[in-house]
Amino acid sequence: MSTDAAGGTRRLGFGAVFAIVVAILAVLATTGAVVSVAQGPRVTDVAVDPEAAVDASGTRLIFTTTQSLQEVDASQVTVTPDVPFAVDTSGRSVGVRFTLPLWDETEYTVTIDGVTGLGGGPSATLSETFTTPAIDLYLLQRGGENGDSVFVTDLGGEQAIPVFTHPAIEDFRVTADHLVISVRDEQDRSQLIVTDHDGENERTLALPGEGTIANLQSADRGDRIGYTYTDDAVGTEGALESALFTASVDDSAADDEPVQVVVEGSDPRVDSWSFVPDTDSVLFVGFDSALTLTGPTGENPASFGLANTIAGITPGTSEAIIDRPEGWVILDLSTGDETDLVQTSDEIGTLNDVEPIPGGGTLRTLSLRDASGQPIATTVATVDADGAADIVMDVPNGDAVLQTCVSPSGRYAAVLVAPDVVSNRYDGYLLPLPDRVETHILALDDADEIVALSGFDASWCRLPPG
Repeated sequence: MSTDAAGGTRRLGFGAVFAIVVAILAVLATTGAVVSVAQGPRVTDVAVDPEAAVDASGTRLIFTTTQSLQEVDASQVTVTPDVPFAVDTSGRSVGVRFTLPLWDETEYTVTIDGVTGLGGGPSATLSETFTTPAIDLYLLQRGGENGDSVFVTDLGGEQAIPVFTHPAIEDFRVTADHLVISVRDEQDRSQLIVTDHDGENERTLALPGEGTIANLQSADRGDRIGYTYTDDAVGTEGALESALFTASVDDSAADDEPVQVVVEGSDPRVDSWSFVPDTDSVLFVGFDSALTLTGPTGENPASFGLANTIAGITPGTSEAIIDRPEGWVILDLSTGDETDLVQTSDEIGTLNDVEPIPGGGTLRTLSLRDASGQPIATTVATVDADGAADIVMDVPNGDAVLQTCVSPSGRYAAVLVAPDVVSNRYDGYLLPLPDRVETHILALDDADEIVALSGFDASWCRLPPG
């Protein structure tokens, strides 16, 4: 009897102790929540990838906090140095998405003021500082001792490393995860070879048939490429001529066939084309001069009248620079509205080519001519939205500017120059270039030349030279 009573007493004591512990924990949890609310949101984690941020747009810095948050407005966010961004709030996290790639080797600070929890209480300031790394550049050199080579280099040009070598490289592009190299095989036909960025894991990409490809480009999204293709038997019934194809180079799609971009009722032959930045949509000019925007397989086409060529599409926007029969215009692909390209002083020359600069303005190649109309000098200049020009490079008479390309962040320009072009003979490739070419890397903010590199096809370029 006494033993049972003692056992009951022990059981009652344990239950009481358990209840007390639960009560204490509840009080502590409530107290902690009250303290948390009283202090305002506090950061528990910050996630950002500085290396990805200099390579592509869309990288995010994400703050995770102790509380679910009220919606954060863009006016509460400051990014130093200034860069375009968007902001989103989800639960305990707030993200700042950089809509353009960031400058390399630069310290950035992101600050968000007035961050408040859903439950109210005082606001807090969130802040994070990070530094972006140096960037690399891929270039193509022809005619080396072991053949043609794609190499990667720092901007100083002192750490150049060949990553792919072949007897005849026509062109190449860099996607998010791969190198795509257009080569000529032993039968003098086009091949597309895909490798990792370091040249490893080589494989051959399926083509539409036996023929040649040109105008190789890569999309910003989806590890997708595109090119124009012409059958060896062009001119015979059913043969393809300058047909536009797109294909995925993702490893999971290694066995997929390329897809032709065809718009019903239009000329299937494509003269010039471009992926739309930050998408895999395609803008092209057909042999009939029709300017068309479609998805990567020709779906949902939109017509934008007639054009001679596409100069470029400004990253982070829907604005395309188009050479119309009536002159140069800026076309908004989202609305169809267009305005004339702003003019600059005739004193620095007549316009030869134009390249959009991420973040605003254009990079233009202009020729200064004598009274008889003969070119006597070439100038490369930045031009802002008001038409004000700043010269970044004067090219000596006798040298030729073959191409200009702007880095993804808009910080640098690559200017491809053929020295002494009269005596600098062209090679025999399908994409012919002078034997001697130099890629000059310029800082656009101060027109300082960083380095001149032997080679062409800088990986910043969306289009091949020509």
